[in-house]
Amino acid sequence: MKMLRFRSPSIRSLDQEVLCTIRLLDDSEISCSIQRDTKGQFLLDHVCNHYNLLEKDYFGIRYVDPEKQRHWLEPNKPVVRQMKSQQPYMMCFRVKFYPHEPMKIKEELTRYLLYLQLKRDIYHGRLLCPFAEAAYLGACIIQGELGDYDPEEHPSDYIRDFKLFPKQSLKLERKIIEIHKNELSKLLCSFLLYFWMAGGVSGKHLVADFLVKI
Repeated sequence: MKMLRFRSPSIRSLDQEVLCTIRLLDDSEISCSIQRDTKGQFLLDHVCNHYNLLEKDYFGIRYVDPEKQRHWLEPNKPVVRQMKSQQPYMMCFRVKFYPHEPMKIKEELTRYLLYLQLKRDIYHGRLLCPFAEAAYLGACIIQGELGDYDPEEHPSDYIRDFKLFPKQSLKLERKIIEIHKNELSKLLCSFLLYFWMAGGVSGKHLVADFLVKI
């Protein structure tokens, strides 16, 4: 008599689970286990729920294949079928595109996440800008991170630990400090979100004003 073997649902479920780690825009990480038929939308929703993020359309999950090519995780396809790398899977939560009308952004959290992505794109050289705009942009970042300039709290080299640009010269740092000291508290600059880019979020040139209060 041939014997039949049964596996419990819990064991079958464990066999099908895949561990995914997602790196967020501040370089922290969250992890979750998914089934082999779980679609990409689940992971995006998982991150958005982690943030309580409502304005989801600007964001996506990105991964790098074994040939070092970047891809956006497609929301309507199973994650496992898209990933070519070995488990556990490593992915990144990133901005897919910047809004052309940031005045329409409703949530402060959305603005903050776009700000983090913008900082990353500039630091890694994906977005370029001339010296004057770079100094103004850097000063606005410093304003957002440190608040108004205070001579008692900010020594002469107080921005040296901030890595803002891929080629951050002493001349640029001095200009950033000059603007931070003298202008930003009057301008009430707010987080760099009014700009247009040539070529989308992966474009090579930033082609507009960065600093408009929203």
